[in-house]
Amino acid sequence: MSSAELRKGDVGLFPEPADHLPENRKDGILPYQTIKELIDTGRVVGSPAIPDENIQPASLDLRLGDIAHRVRASFLPGPNGTVEEKIKELRMARVDLTGAAVFEKDCVYIVPLIEEVYLPDHISGKANPKSTTGRLDIFTRLITDHGVEFDRVPAGYKGRLYAEIVSRTFTVAIRAGMRLSQLRFVRGNPDDSHDREIKKLDQKQTLVYMDEDNPVKARLDRGLRVTVNLEASEKGEVIAYKARRNAPVIELNRINYYSPEEFWEVRHESASKSLILEPGDFYILASRERVRVPAEFAAEMVPFDPSDGEFRIHYAGFFDPGFGYGSSDIKGTRAVLEVRAHEVPFLMEHGQMVGRLNYMPLLAKPDKIYGLGIGSSYQQQALTLSKQFRREG
Repeated sequence: MSSAELRKGDVGLFPEPADHLPENRKDGILPYQTIKELIDTGRVVGSPAIPDENIQPASLDLRLGDIAHRVRASFLPGPNGTVEEKIKELRMARVDLTGAAVFEKDCVYIVPLIEEVYLPDHISGKANPKSTTGRLDIFTRLITDHGVEFDRVPAGYKGRLYAEIVSRTFTVAIRAGMRLSQLRFVRGNPDDSHDREIKKLDQKQTLVYMDEDNPVKARLDRGLRVTVNLEASEKGEVIAYKARRNAPVIELNRINYYSPEEFWEVRHESASKSLILEPGDFYILASRERVRVPAEFAAEMVPFDPSDGEFRIHYAGFFDPGFGYGSSDIKGTRAVLEVRAHEVPFLMEHGQMVGRLNYMPLLAKPDKIYGLGIGSSYQQQALTLSKQFRREG
C-alpha cells in the first residue's frame, strides 16, 4: 500500500469529534462499524476479501493462510528481527494447509495469516484465541515482525501477522481459512475499568446473576471476581470435563459431529464439592456467576498470577459486547473456564476464586451485538464443550 493510499485511508476514520463520543470517550476498543471502516479504508486487508461475518462486535476473526511451518521452538523476533527470518532459522518442515493437515500434539507451528494491517499511529491491537480454540486446548498466539511480546500489535504497525499454534491436548486437523484467533483494535490507551467504575456500571446494569431470578452485587477485587462452580443444580449434572489422553484426531471443520465420550471424561459433584486437578491434564469448568457485558463495553478474563493458585485458566479471555446481556433481556451467562494445573496436583473447591473479569469501554455501541442474530455459539451456555462436539438433547 502506497503512502498516498495510507493518507487517503485517514479520511473518514473516526469522523466524529471526540466530544461526540459516548461520555466524551476518546480512548477505547473499536466497535464493529469502526473495524469495518478500517477494512473499507485499506487499514486492514486480506485476499480473499474479509467477509462481514468475520467482523465481530468488538474484534476481527483472523484467517489462517495456506502454509504452516513446523519449527523447533516458540520465539519472538525481537526489535531487530522479522518472523520470516526466525522461521528460516528454526523451520523443520512446511505443511500444506490447502487440504486437512494434521497438527501433532505439543509441536510448534507458525502460520502466516491472510490479514495484514496498516494501522494509524493511534491504533494498536490485542489478540486472543477464539472460544472454540481455547476449549480444545489449542494454544494460539499472535506474532508480528519486530515483536517483543505475544498477542500485541503496536500502534502504527504495518505488515503481516502470524499465528503460533500448539495443540496441547488433542491432535487436530486444520485447514487454510480457519479462524482460531481474534484481534481487538484499541484507540489510545484505555485502562481496564477500575473497581470504582465497574461498581458504577453494576449499579446501572446489573453485571452478575447467580440464577435468572437472583441478581447479586458484583464482588470486586482488581476486577469482577469469578468463582468456580462444582455444585450440581440437578441430579446427574456434569460439573467438569477432563480431556482424555490419546484421543482420536479432531477435524476442526466438523461441527456438532464428535461424540464427547471419546474425548472427555465427565466429573459429577463430589461429597466435598471439590476437584483435584492433575498436572498436565486439561479441564473444562464453569463459573458460579452468570456474568453480563453491556453493549458499550467489552471484557477480558485476566490470567492468574502465581499467588492465586497453581493453575492457569481461560486461554480465550475475550468477552464480546452483549455477552450474557443481549439487548438487556438476558440475565447473565456462565463463563466457561479452560483450566490446566501446573507442576503439582491442585485441590479446587466450590466457590473458589478462579479469575477476574475486567471491563473496557468501546468507542461507541456496536452495530452488531453478541448473540443477536449473528450465530454466536455460546450466548446462553451452561457447561459447554466446543462446537465440534454433539450437544446432549
